[in-house]
Amino acid sequence: MPRTIDYLPRIAIFLAGIAAGALTSVRRDRGAGMDPAALQDLKSSLANLETRLTAQDSSTAARFTQVEVRLEEHSAKLAEVPSTAQIVAAMEQLLSKTMTSLDERLTTQAHSIEVLKTTVSQTDSLLERVLESLDSLQSYTDPAELSDDALLARPAV
Repeated sequence: MPRTIDYLPRIAIFLAGIAAGALTSVRRDRGAGMDPAALQDLKSSLANLETRLTAQDSSTAARFTQVEVRLEEHSAKLAEVPSTAQIVAAMEQLLSKTMTSLDERLTTQAHSIEVLKTTVSQTDSLLERVLESLDSLQSYTDPAELSDDALLARPAV
């Protein structure tokens, strides 16, 4: 589909031709003959106008070609940029993985704390039993008997 803007220089040339025709028609109506110098001047002006319009047409076409190339380059670059939905989805996925990892670590730490509590409780219970056993052993032994014991009387090395 040709662009409407491509027709603009052709329309301008057409309108210039109509204007030139109207001018020559008016001059013919005024006088039977036209001055050859004025006619030559009019023809050169029309030729000059046509040359300028052709140059303008080619300049405009070249500029539009450059603009189209730039638009295609920008379209290609824009196609490479991820959309907002893609960025949001990636961020949600990253956040979900981070939250899952954090949740797993917190669960592991909670389990470790429970194991530590159990271990401390068991250690306290064991230590309490050992101390009770030592107390019961002391009450069964007489201190006088300990002084007669040959192993305890030996000097320490």
